[in-house]
Amino acid sequence: MTAYLDRPGGTRGSGVRARLDAWRATASRYALLPLRVFLGVTFVYAGLDKLTDPAFLSGTGTGSIGETMRGVRDSAAIPGLVDLALHSPTGFGYALAIGEVLVGLGTLLGLWARVAALGGALISLSLWLTVSWQVTPYYLGNDLAYLMSWLPLLLAGAPVLSADRLLADRRRTP
Repeated sequence: MTAYLDRPGGTRGSGVRARLDAWRATASRYALLPLRVFLGVTFVYAGLDKLTDPAFLSGTGTGSIGETMRGVRDSAAIPGLVDLALHSPTGFGYALAIGEVLVGLGTLLGLWARVAALGGALISLSLWLTVSWQVTPYYLGNDLAYLMSWLPLLLAGAPVLSADRLLADRRRTP
């Protein structure tokens, strides 16, 4: 039983230490995977929810993107951004929903993961500066938390279980 604990030099403990070091290295490689799955699923769901909600995609009426934008215009950090959306609320609603689905799929698949993370961060930033800007205290709004969640994925990409990794490995193989 103690043989696996022995170090090559005869002292005890290297087997456990080596296993612990290996576990830490593996955990570090996979550390962002739960965040990737959460953000990917959430953004795909949010986009599909918008695309299947006729009230959301209409320019006027209760629950519409147009009504939401008109409601937050005066309290937004950047009212001009809301004004852009109000030129075509339905078009903006479709762009937002399709963008969320594409960001979510890219994140889940790890395909162009940094581009997907940038897209997710920009969507979250624009929502924070418009829709949830007036939420006080700030930590009750979710868009800032989503923005901060995208940043590690933007920096690290998708190094494991990703299409990006498969493509990189394929390019390296002669």
